[in-house]
Amino acid sequence: MVFSGRVQGIGFRFTAESIASSLGIQGWVKNLAGGDVEIVAEGREEILRDFISRLEGHFSAYIRNKDIFWEPATGEFKGFGIKF
Repeated sequence: MVFSGRVQGIGFRFTAESIASSLGIQGWVKNLAGGDVEIVAEGREEILRDFISRLEGHFSAYIRNKDIFWEPATGEFKGFGIKF
């Protein structure tokens, strides 16, 4: 998923990491050069939808748009982290 708006410099990645870890979601979050934030996340669909909802709740004033792409899980991730 990709979140756009004023989503960098506000703790978005650290909050995403905290929420994902608390929900048992696997994957990563990183800032993109154009100012967006990208997240790759694996977990059960209802948990991923909860994750997205929580992010929107925390950052609704900053998120202008979100693009979500659903794909089959690969099982390649262990934990959730921030990519730099």
